[in-house]
Amino acid sequence: MTLKLQVGTRKGLFIYERNAAGQWTASDPEFLGDPVTMLLHDHRNGYQYVALNLGHFGVKMHRRSGGSSHWEEIEPPRFPVQDSPSVSAESTEAGESVKDAPSVEQIWELVTGGSDEPGVLWAGTIPGGLFKSADNGSSWQLIEPLWQRPEREFWFGGGYDHPGIHSISVHPDNSRHLSLAISCGGVWQSLDGGGTWELVGKGLRAAYMPPEQAFEQRSQDPHRMVRCPSAPDHLWIQHHNGIFRSIDGGLNWNEIKDVFPSVFGFAVAVHPLNPDIAWFVPGVKDETRVPVDGRLVVTRTRDGGKTFETLCNGLPQEKAYDLTYRHALDVDSDGKVLAFGSTTGNLWVSEDQGDHWQCLSHHLPPINVVRFSR
Repeated sequence: MTLKLQVGTRKGLFIYERNAAGQWTASDPEFLGDPVTMLLHDHRNGYQYVALNLGHFGVKMHRRSGGSSHWEEIEPPRFPVQDSPSVSAESTEAGESVKDAPSVEQIWELVTGGSDEPGVLWAGTIPGGLFKSADNGSSWQLIEPLWQRPEREFWFGGGYDHPGIHSISVHPDNSRHLSLAISCGGVWQSLDGGGTWELVGKGLRAAYMPPEQAFEQRSQDPHRMVRCPSAPDHLWIQHHNGIFRSIDGGLNWNEIKDVFPSVFGFAVAVHPLNPDIAWFVPGVKDETRVPVDGRLVVTRTRDGGKTFETLCNGLPQEKAYDLTYRHALDVDSDGKVLAFGSTTGNLWVSEDQGDHWQCLSHHLPPINVVRFSR
């Protein structure tokens, strides 16, 4: 079966394929010039999805069926219009209500529902909305019970002005068990398909908060959260100020410290068959956000965070200023092939779990997301 690597960039979608000889070739770009913020390949039916952020022209979505070369535009998630108090005397008389709704600024996550939910998709947005589709993305519904949680007034933006949902995980053994992570709003869990929600994440620590509020769960900034498919109670988080691991489904987290060269980063990937193996792309945090000492490396643990290796074979080791976004690191379903891209348009792939890397391109636009598919 052909292995494909989809790469969403600030200027379009690029697709690489590995042939029988192990060589990677790139096809012509699609959506050239358009910022691609999220990708999804639905293994259940072969559908592919692309989310675009067109600035003044808004958020757009496209879908194509397996084997087709034709993309069709579909309706993106939208917040429902509601009555709200008049905010401008120029537009309405005082005391009147107007129809208003937040705007979806970006689709930050797309995942499929469970194998027993054909057609179900989940989307996370900026601002922090969770949406569900039951018809392969033709229509979307805002999950109101999460949107109406009183804790939402304490959510705030990290790198963006508004909070956003960037990590959604559907439990592989129970499609009604959802976990998600919000920057900045912590980790949330639903056991009934989104009907009710619980703020979880005990043990997460926010160094940017006052010391007495560092463990406040609703103020955490998980940059990315991933679940091991074969051991679904095991999750990893790359947090704003650390690396965390949970072995009880995300209820409680242990902080992993003293990882060289840094515990800061955005991306994390977990081996699909071994929950003890995970990869990270570290950097200097906060204002700088570049590789430590100009050396681009990937860190890997094979023992659940007890020890870490620094992987750099094939990666630039001087004057490298590549930043890897939270969705720009991925591992194939066999756990052997990895890929990550950077804001400088570099794309690397490893076929031995990160021991050696080869650069597929130095000249792509800034990379937002990479995804493997077969």
